[in-house]
Amino acid sequence: MRETPTWQWVRRGLLWSLIAAGAAAAELPKFTDITESAGIRFRHSLGDDELSNIVEGTGPGGALFDYDNDGDLDIYFVNGCWHPDVSDNRGRRYRGKHRNALYRNNGDGTFTDVTDEAGVGDKGFGMSATAADYDNDGDLDLYVLNYGPNVLYRNNGDGTFTDVTREAGLEVPVWSLHAAWFDYNEDGWLDVYVADYLTYDKGAFQRTGAYYAVENYPGPLSYPGAQDRLYRNNGDGTFTDVTREAGLKRPDGRAMSVVAADLDRDGDQDVYVTNDAMPNDFWVNDGKGHFTNEALMMGIAFGEGGQGASSMGPTVGDVDRDGRLDLLIPDMGYSCLLLQTLPGLFTDVTAQCQLARMCGQYAGWGGGLIDYDNDGWLDVFIANGNPHHLYTEEDLLARNEHNGTFRDVSKLSGDYFYTKHVGRGAAFGDLDNDGDIDIVVFNLNDRPAVLRNDGGNRRHWLTVAPLRKDTRMAALGAIVEARIGKERMVVPALAVNGYLVNNDPRAHFGLGDHDHVDRIEIFWPSGKRSQVEDVKADQFLEVIEP
Repeated sequence: MRETPTWQWVRRGLLWSLIAAGAAAAELPKFTDITESAGIRFRHSLGDDELSNIVEGTGPGGALFDYDNDGDLDIYFVNGCWHPDVSDNRGRRYRGKHRNALYRNNGDGTFTDVTDEAGVGDKGFGMSATAADYDNDGDLDLYVLNYGPNVLYRNNGDGTFTDVTREAGLEVPVWSLHAAWFDYNEDGWLDVYVADYLTYDKGAFQRTGAYYAVENYPGPLSYPGAQDRLYRNNGDGTFTDVTREAGLKRPDGRAMSVVAADLDRDGDQDVYVTNDAMPNDFWVNDGKGHFTNEALMMGIAFGEGGQGASSMGPTVGDVDRDGRLDLLIPDMGYSCLLLQTLPGLFTDVTAQCQLARMCGQYAGWGGGLIDYDNDGWLDVFIANGNPHHLYTEEDLLARNEHNGTFRDVSKLSGDYFYTKHVGRGAAFGDLDNDGDIDIVVFNLNDRPAVLRNDGGNRRHWLTVAPLRKDTRMAALGAIVEARIGKERMVVPALAVNGYLVNNDPRAHFGLGDHDHVDRIEIFWPSGKRSQVEDVKADQFLEVIEP
């Protein structure tokens, strides 16, 4: 049969489409799992032989932070342990054998375990860790969140840490999952919001036989919730619980993670808390030290379809480049992308942007809004894993197509995406300072995955570090805007942003083909503004608060 001109045109079009798609795939960055070659030998443990309860299944997260001020991001891993409240008696041989670990970045692609010399090998049942300079002495301190007493390590400035939890008053008497550092009252000292999960019954409910056989263990609604806590930094090394006077009353909450950010762009730091199997909370700061929950009014209390989904870690970023901050929330359903379409009003676009179709087959936990290919648009990474069993799943990388949709590029982005893990937290930062964003995935009862971004820096980029004038440390909560002609990109300088993690707090911009930025404007947590004109691309820019 002779081919008509029309069919020749269609065939040529299909051929060229396939060629173009192949070329585009070849140009995409790849992520390389360098965990082993980097010298990281850490392996997370449940402290037990089987995953059998909600405590064992909730973590782990971890922290990227520069503990020694050498300019390179180090990695802190939290571990489980054998715990009498949590673990099976048959697992007693694991007692005392697991601890957290700190790996120093050597600046050459390798890491060294410095846990012993640093003194941060906590043996509690770890959930997450966050870092901040709470004492304003110019180095990052470390707060470890546990099932059981939390631990605050003060950085001594010489590569070692001291446990100051008791004297600081930050042990916290309930099960904590995450903590966000921010200056809620603008007195120059970082305060901390501690996200508490629920009141575990030491397995009493399971022992009665009244358990969910399909899900393997009782879910969050089987236990009473817990009150989150806000601790005010007194400036003398101690903290005071100001939860009640700040208006943060939520005794039945089941917080999974927390982010502190100026989501409404009114000049002070607000708090967004994702809860498990119940509405999420958005605590709006009135600028006078008092908060009001406005999540329902703003459209960010519920997940996809309006139900109280099992929301995991909230991630803040400007997805559609309209200057307003949006929210990504992985969950056990379709995940949730909420765009701030009007000031203070969010719209769920998870289905329209194609993320629901990609996420529906997985249970999502650690999410990130990152411009992994430096094209100027935020992409989506989600770490996935079964919540009730050690059943593995692939992680997801979805590329922003600049038109309101995302495309699944996982299988085009390296061999790692063909492997499966029980993923939990995922942290993001430029580990090798080469201008693109790398990823560390914290996997349950498994080794972590340190993923090096190869090729993201083929396009231009700019990383801005807003620094406090007094300590020269990161001005957490600052909002950085980059202007190129009529284009505007907005990136908040946040360390705590996602499920159970601490990230690189520097504001990273992908610039595509632009070799400079016309203007950088910084909105400081103190209320001040500053700007830098005509900034060259492909550099790390430090800006001191005026």
